[in-house]
Amino acid sequence: MTLTSRRLTAVAGLCAAAAGVIFIGVQVDHPPADVAHLVSTEMLVRETAKALMAALALVGLTGLLLRHRDRLGVVGLTGFVVLTVGYLALFAVQCIVAYVLPTVARSDPGYVQDVLDVAVGGSPSGDIGAMQELLLVSGVGYALGGLLFGVALFRAGVAARWASLLLAYGTTSALALSVLPESFNRPFAVPTGVALVGLGLGLWRDQRAAAVAGDAVPAVVRDVVAGAVPTGASAAARVDAPLAGR
Repeated sequence: MTLTSRRLTAVAGLCAAAAGVIFIGVQVDHPPADVAHLVSTEMLVRETAKALMAALALVGLTGLLLRHRDRLGVVGLTGFVVLTVGYLALFAVQCIVAYVLPTVARSDPGYVQDVLDVAVGGSPSGDIGAMQELLLVSGVGYALGGLLFGVALFRAGVAARWASLLLAYGTTSALALSVLPESFNRPFAVPTGVALVGLGLGLWRDQRAAAVAGDAVPAVVRDVVAGAVPTGASAAARVDAPLAGR
């Protein structure tokens, strides 16, 4: 199978859909955000899955942009850049939470709890240093970028409108977590996950259909390319040859 840009874009669509499924799946029966649960194997698996989700989402969003870049305009490009920054910061946060904070928790559990509190929209009781800025970039990039990119997709009409609106809604709704109880944290992630699934599957179907159509070249066209069917001067020469022999 030839590796084409259409097939690569279709793969990007599947990556976006997979990111959405993971994002929804990790919310099910999610343990509380505290030090006691953070050091467990379950949380290691969940946080690793979230980091994978962020990476897959970046691939999927890039595929969406490249497929529809001519229609998304400045708003779409701006939204993509901001959302990409947000997901990159989110990837960094999840890696730190999964692989660094459990070790730090042995010597400074208070600091780790403060980081976890900020991560779910709360306020720290102490200084958490650069993690404060990293979490801020992650949150703002995720919310603002998702809003702009979702609106651009909706206006351009190049993807499922319901999924585009759900992306805009799901990402911006995360801003409300700062004034809502932690119990709202998990349900608020579901709309974004569903949006990624919808956008990803739509991109995959679109590119898969285009690739199949491109592969279904009529036999006569293939014969012309291969030289089996004469064209132009070669056809005229074949017609003149018998006449010249009479």
